[in-house]
Amino acid sequence: MKSTPPATVAAICWAAVAPLFLTANVAVGLAWTDPAFSWATNNISDLGNVTCGGWDTTRPRYVCSPWHDAMNLAFLLTSALLIAGLLFTWRHWGDGPAVRWGRRLLLSGAIGLGLAGAFPADVDENVHLLAAVLVFFGGNLGLIAAGCVRDGTLMAPLRRVTLALGVLGIVGSALFLAQQGPVVGIGGMERVAVFPLPVWACYAAFRLSSTSRGRRAADGASLDGQLT
Repeated sequence: MKSTPPATVAAICWAAVAPLFLTANVAVGLAWTDPAFSWATNNISDLGNVTCGGWDTTRPRYVCSPWHDAMNLAFLLTSALLIAGLLFTWRHWGDGPAVRWGRRLLLSGAIGLGLAGAFPADVDENVHLLAAVLVFFGGNLGLIAAGCVRDGTLMAPLRRVTLALGVLGIVGSALFLAQQGPVVGIGGMERVAVFPLPVWACYAAFRLSSTSRGRRAADGASLDGQLT
C-alpha cells in the first residue's frame, strides 16, 4: 500500500485553514448582540476576549464576545494546521536563504496565531501583543521570503501570489499599527494584515494537490508505456 505523499498531507491541512478561520470570524462576530460586532471597528482579538467591558485606551470600545471560546479554539486549530503543513513539507522545500527564512518566519507566524488563542488580549496582553507581532511580521515576511525562492524548489510555482500576499500583509500591518484604516476601517485593516497567511495556505493547498495529481498521472502514463 502506497503512503500518502507529504505534499498531499500538507495540502489537506492547509486547505482547511482559510475556511476555518474565516468561518470563526463570521460566526463568532454574529453572536454579538449589544453592541453588534463591526469588522471596520473591532479587532479580531475582540472576538476572543473572555470578559465583557470597556477595552483599549487608544480606541475605547465595549467588548463582549459570547462565543469567545470558539474563537480562541479556532486560533489554536488554525495554528496547528499551518504548523502541520509546514512540518510535512519542511524537508521538501529545497535549499537557499529564501527557503530557510521563509520556513522559519512562516512557522513563527503560525505560532503567533496559536499564542493569540491561548492568551486572549484581556487575559495576558503582553503575550497577545507578541503573538500579533509574530503574525504581522513573522507570517508576512515569511510570505515575502517564500515568494523569492529560486526555480526548482517546492514553492517556486507559487511565487507571484505568495509575494503579493506578503506585501499586502506588511502594508496592512504597518497601517494598522499606525492606526490608519482608509476605506476599510482600522479593524478591517487588521484583517488585511492577518488574512494573507490563511489565504496563502489555502492557495498553496490547491497548487500542491494539483501538482501531486499531475505527478501521479505522469507516473501512471509512464508505467502504462512500459507495460505496452
